[in-house]
Amino acid sequence: MTFVQLIECRTSRLDEMNRLMDRWVEQTKGKRTASHSVVAKDRADSSHIVEIVEFPSYEEAMRNSGLPETDRIFQDMVALCEETPTFTDLDVVRDEQLYAATARRFFELLPGQGDAPPMNDVFIEDYHDHDPANVQDLIGLDAVRREVEVWRGGFDFSVTIEDQMAQGDRVCTRWTFRGRHTGDFLGIPPTGQEVTMTGTTVHRCTADGKIAEGWWQYDRLGLMQQLGALEPTEL
Repeated sequence: MTFVQLIECRTSRLDEMNRLMDRWVEQTKGKRTASHSVVAKDRADSSHIVEIVEFPSYEEAMRNSGLPETDRIFQDMVALCEETPTFTDLDVVRDEQLYAATARRFFELLPGQGDAPPMNDVFIEDYHDHDPANVQDLIGLDAVRREVEVWRGGFDFSVTIEDQMAQGDRVCTRWTFRGRHTGDFLGIPPTGQEVTMTGTTVHRCTADGKIAEGWWQYDRLGLMQQLGALEPTEL
């Protein structure tokens, strides 16, 4: 279970505190077990500083605390604070990456037959799509829905999310497309061929959680080869 430690202190020397944290990161390289750290300043009280440190488990947090570098940095941290820092130990009971959930929702909506769903809850109206397979970028929700319908018309398919990482407003998804060629696709008549294709998509999300922009990389050449649409000289 993921474990989070909440560290609160009061200091007017935030710049020095940040330099102290930079030193700790450098000194514990290859040793520390913390996986994520956020330092925040209270908007209502600029001297109130909160650090949120994430660990894979409570045991890993205790191992991190036992590092001699951590102890030395803590003593320096106390010297910068107006009062002794407080620690709160928290077991994480729910961890939802909301932007990642929006990206997953999009991939869930892709498969199906006929018209694409509205997807208003997933994309902003003027969504911008970058796909190197298209001559021009797609702009707007209607253009995205038409693109989805091209794939729906050509294949009976599913999409499996293999990996997903979120950082800031970006979500990166590695996926696998599996399907059977059941309809016309880019002028290629249905072959009944079973196909597989892998790819990666990076989405940029807005503050309200909708997708505003997307960048695609996928093995379209391999897909065309599986459909028998390429001559040997084109491979």
